[in-house]
Amino acid sequence: MFTGLVECVGHVTARVSEGAACRLEIAAPHMLPTTEDPRGVRLGDSIAINGCCLTVVAQDQERLEFQAGTETLRCTNLGSLGASDVVNLERSLRLNDRLGGHFVTGHIDGVGRVTSRIDDDKWSTFWIGVPSVLSRFLAPKGCIAVDGVSLTVVEVTGDQFSVALIPHTLQQTTLGGRCVGDAVNIETDLLAKYVLRADSIQTIQRDSSD
Repeated sequence: MFTGLVECVGHVTARVSEGAACRLEIAAPHMLPTTEDPRGVRLGDSIAINGCCLTVVAQDQERLEFQAGTETLRCTNLGSLGASDVVNLERSLRLNDRLGGHFVTGHIDGVGRVTSRIDDDKWSTFWIGVPSVLSRFLAPKGCIAVDGVSLTVVEVTGDQFSVALIPHTLQQTTLGGRCVGDAVNIETDLLAKYVLRADSIQTIQRDSSD
């Protein structure tokens, strides 16, 4: 479980094919254990990479390594990553941690695309198009994770939604470098999924009792 509060940006140093899967090597020195911060990432930890939960399978003093399977590569923007690309990184949530964003599972629902970017001084408004199957989970003032970043939905129009990005988010995550046409990982609100699921079950039960 994650919060959608990105801890740092990492740089892909290598992508190694493993059949249809691949191994990603990511430079993330700020996340490794140090004397000052012994809580650094360790072998077997779960890390959200652009919002997608992967397991640390190897590490050294500067890099973390992850394995991404065919389904992950197909259903997320990790499939297009290459050397020198930047990614958002977040360690999994501890039970005694503050929940500053919202509940994020690290299970990507689909890939959206930036359809519009409106810059206003140091702020930006993004419009993002999503597969129609995901639009039913969107609501104004609801939660959304875009490339692992916890955001608030501003408006929803058809299969698109907008988010307002503050200067800090633009500077400290990969979203600052996103342009029209770029693919972004989307995880819709966990609570919305359960609410809609419960409503569907109740509807079926009512129909079957008639």
